[in-house]
Amino acid sequence: MTLKGKHALITGGGTGIGLAIARALAEQGAQVTITGRREEVLNAAAGNGIHAQPMDVAEEDSVAGGVAAAVAARGPVQICVANAGIAEGRALHKMDMAFWRRMMAINLDGAFLTMRECLSSMHTTDWGRVIAVSSMAGVKGLKGAPAYTASKHAMVGLIRALAADYLGKPFTFNALCPAYVDTDIVPSNVEKIMSRTGMSEEKARQVMVGANPHGRLITPEEVAEAALWLCGPHSGSVNGQAIQIAGGEI
Repeated sequence: MTLKGKHALITGGGTGIGLAIARALAEQGAQVTITGRREEVLNAAAGNGIHAQPMDVAEEDSVAGGVAAAVAARGPVQICVANAGIAEGRALHKMDMAFWRRMMAINLDGAFLTMRECLSSMHTTDWGRVIAVSSMAGVKGLKGAPAYTASKHAMVGLIRALAADYLGKPFTFNALCPAYVDTDIVPSNVEKIMSRTGMSEEKARQVMVGANPHGRLITPEEVAEAALWLCGPHSGSVNGQAIQIAGGEI
């Protein structure tokens, strides 16, 4: 397998799942643009075929300008990974409009803008892959997180609609739906669980670990390998799917 000559763009690519995907693609020869709001984080991750491009997925002008700059530097985007997102739970009756809109602006609007801008350049090529990093919350209800669940379901719906729109074209659209992954979000969620319930740090962490059927957190590299497979030479018939990476979740 080689991705030499392919340009990949990954939002939220400076850490966690996004960075793991960036490294996996770069190892196969792709030139990878990683985007995010924290320029220092992006610069620290850059090198060996990975290039930093500051971009805020919640701002339309930022996405349009960031993707355009990446295309000018490295050619049309042929692998688009909409990964940037936030995860936060809040009961519906405690949720204000600002919370709802922030969740949608980053998770859903950000995916829409990223795909729209990348597809504009992908249309000039004869091969492309669009991957949304959704969540198990994209295929089931996540207790205590209705806004997050709605945003991740909508990402899967967007992917399925695009797969239908582009049938017969040399592009595929798929969503990855991991359960709890061992990223920087875990310590943040542990603190929130501790604050809300009074649990110890160990017990709060176990809430997330125990939610995965195989009893451990998923590694970012496991998600990256699934993304790499979707970019492989025999993946063209996999289209419009929500692929669960969840340790046996049914």
